[in-house]
Amino acid sequence: MKTTHPKDGRTIVKSNPRKAELVHRREAPLETRTDLTPEATRDISGAMNAILADVFALYLKTKNFHWHMSGHHFRDYHLLLDEHAEQLFAMTDVVAERVRKIGALTLHSIGEIARTQRVLDNDAEYVEPLDMLAELADDNKTLAARLREAHNVCDEHRDFATTSLVEVWIDETERRTWFLFEATRRRN
Repeated sequence: MKTTHPKDGRTIVKSNPRKAELVHRREAPLETRTDLTPEATRDISGAMNAILADVFALYLKTKNFHWHMSGHHFRDYHLLLDEHAEQLFAMTDVVAERVRKIGALTLHSIGEIARTQRVLDNDAEYVEPLDMLAELADDNKTLAARLREAHNVCDEHRDFATTSLVEVWIDETERRTWFLFEATRRRN
């Protein structure tokens, strides 16, 4: 049996149905096998891509402050921010792969991150060390709230796999917030 290729008009021999199916799948758009509805995939991927953009922005801000840290507690703060940045960066791949597992697309570029992020950048030439820590504490606190919002979206659509990941990230984010808060407290 012969047929015409839909894109370039060339003739294809369909003598092997298995091969024809493989060719079709290779040329078809992403079709992930999931029992989530298209609406669920749209809602969850939207929430998680926003989280991904925020995590990338917070990662870069954390590294920025890590690189520009100074002062009496330099070593402690420098190491703390490096640890926090590692946690944030580790989240990015898991978030993106989860979005792909449910059949959606994830962020493609720095520009898309910039258009999607809700974490504000800090391009100041100099920021006091305690101000850096306080700003990161606020950003992490806000991220925890946004993770809870994403958790609700995942829970609404019964996406328990994403929900369980988000629960771990909430705990990690609250821990970062706690450490940053404690580092900024004035001691008498």
